[in-house]
Amino acid sequence: MNQPRQTASYLSKRLAAAGLQPVSRYGQNFLIDLNLVDLIANSAGMRKDDVVLEVGTGVGSLTSRLSDAAGAVLSIEIDENLHRLAKEELGWRPNVRLLQGDALHNKNTLRPDMMEQIRDAMNRIGENARFLLVANLPYNVATPIISNLMLETPSPDVVVATIQKEVGDRIVAQPGSKDYGALSVWLQSLCECSIVRVLSPKVFWPRPNVDSAIVRLDARPEWREKIPDLRYFHETVRALFFHRRKFLRSVVVSGMKGRLDKRQVDEVLGSLGYSENARTEELPVAEIQRLVEALRQAEIKTKAS
Repeated sequence: MNQPRQTASYLSKRLAAAGLQPVSRYGQNFLIDLNLVDLIANSAGMRKDDVVLEVGTGVGSLTSRLSDAAGAVLSIEIDENLHRLAKEELGWRPNVRLLQGDALHNKNTLRPDMMEQIRDAMNRIGENARFLLVANLPYNVATPIISNLMLETPSPDVVVATIQKEVGDRIVAQPGSKDYGALSVWLQSLCECSIVRVLSPKVFWPRPNVDSAIVRLDARPEWREKIPDLRYFHETVRALFFHRRKFLRSVVVSGMKGRLDKRQVDEVLGSLGYSENARTEELPVAEIQRLVEALRQAEIKTKAS
């Protein structure tokens, strides 16, 4: 099928003809290397029973490729003018639905009707349907979009997204490194995480001030099932890394304030064999999972007594 062209000169003329220009507050940086647009689409390994969410339709270059490969595509664009432009390019495609607005309801929750439409599309496709996020994500929403999607039902089977390289480094970071933190632990607890390609600013228009990366996350349902309370785990991991330079004990005391007292925290840490000098950012993912579950059990015990 015909694909929209995507070069800097084409895009600037296309937007100018519509009286538009990129809006920096929406994090609009268009990928102008069509080989990389293809790489994003191909890296997702889409099939005809996939439902794909794209956040940031732009002018529809990636959307059209998603439409060719997947069963259904839901693409959301915050910029009203770009949404209108994309409708001209994509309106004839029967398996594409375009939404206008913000994918986030607020910082910690996604727009509810977006997920309703994903669920409806999966029900139509049937029991073999998978849910994928494939997108050139605006930098300013990449972390909350990916993090919050992992709490949803369904959560994505596969994520392939272009994001700021710094965020990609945090996703795949290992214990003890400067990038290892709550995002690393949260996503690595649920998915196999990898960086597909690092992208220089010059493959975008306008050029961002930082490098980007295409990341791929593959959900592991058996890992997810080992976490008894996902929301508790997510919130507690964030609390544990809030003051990352402090010793583990003071971080846990601070994070559990009003829920567990210092004596109870010491009992939990003692039962797990942590020394006074232990630090959160040095603990492997499995150790943090063990710690969070021990804190959850201590909290349940406290409430019951």
